[in-house]
Amino acid sequence: MEKWIEQLSICIENGKTNKTASYPPNMKDQDGAEEITRKALEAGVMPSEILKGCMAGMQRIGERFARNEVFVPEILMSAKAMTVVMGFLKPYFLKGEVQRRGTFVVGTVAGDLHDIGKKLVAMVVEGNGWEVVDLGVDVSAEKFLEAVAAKPGCSVGLSALLTTTMVNMEKTIKTIKAKYPNTRILVGGAPVTHGYAQQIGADGYAPDPQGAVRILAGMGS
Repeated sequence: MEKWIEQLSICIENGKTNKTASYPPNMKDQDGAEEITRKALEAGVMPSEILKGCMAGMQRIGERFARNEVFVPEILMSAKAMTVVMGFLKPYFLKGEVQRRGTFVVGTVAGDLHDIGKKLVAMVVEGNGWEVVDLGVDVSAEKFLEAVAAKPGCSVGLSALLTTTMVNMEKTIKTIKAKYPNTRILVGGAPVTHGYAQQIGADGYAPDPQGAVRILAGMGS
C-alpha cells in the first residue's frame, strides 16, 4: 500500500498526469496519477489513503511555491494531476466513504476580475482535502452570503489584486459576520497585508496557497 501512496504523491508533486504525458521530462513513459490511482484502488487501497498521498504531494509543491522554487505553471500541472485523481475519488466522496476536511468558499471580491491567484489557492486547498466552492470573480457580498448559507460551517476566502477593490473585502466581511458571526474568513492578494487583514476584521491572512492551507487547518475548518 505504501508503495502506491508514495508513487502517487510523487506524481502529484511533479504534475505527472498519466503515462503518455510528456511532462515532466524526467518521468517520461512512467505511470502517472491516472494509472497509479487505478492500480491502487484495484489493489484494495482505501480511498482515504489515496487522498492522503495526494495531500502530501500538494503540500510539498505548495511549500516549494512559497519558497519561489517553482512557479505558477508547475502548480497548475500539479493541480491537473490532482484533478485526475479526484475523478476516481468523487464517487467515494458522494458515498461518504472519504471525509472532506471541511468546506472552503472562495472568490475574488466585487469589482475585481483577477483570477489566477484565487484559482491557485482553490486548487491547492482542494488538493489538501477540502471541498472548494469557487464563486469566481467580481463576487458581491450578497453572493458570498448566499454561499455561506448553503454551506453551513464553511470557511471563506476573499481575494483582491487591486488597491481599489480591497475596500470590498471589508464590506463582504461585515455582511457575512452580521448574519453568521462564527464564519471564519481569510483574505489574500498582492496588495493585502497582515495588518490590513486585522484592520478589516478578517480571521486570517495568507500570502500564498500553502499559507491558506495552514490557516484553514489551524481554524479546524
